[in-house]
Amino acid sequence: MISGKTRLLLLSLLLPLWSSASASEPAAASSSAQALIAALGQPAPAHTAFAEARFLQVLDRPLVVSGELSWLGDNQLQRRVDKPQQETATIANGEVTQQRAGKSPRHFSLERAPQLQVLLDSFVALLSGDAGRLQQAFEIRQAGDAAAAWTLTLVPRDVKVAKTVASITIDGYARESRCMHMQEADGDLAIDLLGSLATKMPGQPTREALQALCQGTP
Repeated sequence: MISGKTRLLLLSLLLPLWSSASASEPAAASSSAQALIAALGQPAPAHTAFAEARFLQVLDRPLVVSGELSWLGDNQLQRRVDKPQQETATIANGEVTQQRAGKSPRHFSLERAPQLQVLLDSFVALLSGDAGRLQQAFEIRQAGDAAAAWTLTLVPRDVKVAKTVASITIDGYARESRCMHMQEADGDLAIDLLGSLATKMPGQPTREALQALCQGTP
């Protein structure tokens, strides 16, 4: 079994970066949403700074970490945490590797967590700008103006994925993704500030303060 801590780490690895999860033919995303997703596509390797605040129901204050997220091409993702302590999580060739300073690396097959494989496939589709592939796994909703401030909401189609992730919301401006919100099914919430916005993580973040940053104008 994968521990709760490991599950949260892997979901954080998959989130802020961008197969089918359903045998049925899903409804197509709107033409404007498809155009926006295509515009967000980027060549690999791609790297972005991140700062994440994770609001857990069992804690009074959010957990805050920061570092760099990388899409290395194909189905290879890496999340390097620099603060508060150094650690790296990498997905490559169907295997997850976790490394911490002074400790031996941990490895396990992604087959142990099929819902994470679905998420991996989907985020790679988002990173590469493949709206058709992405909508196989998510219902896609768009709000706002693709040339200015916009929001994409992704709702998992697969019931197993939905038991872990209720929804993923991406806030952006023009061709830049600025924030990622992952609402977990158990009520926990992770908010990632991406790129230049990562440097603006408050010392004591609140959901309201982060939402204001995410929806502000660059």
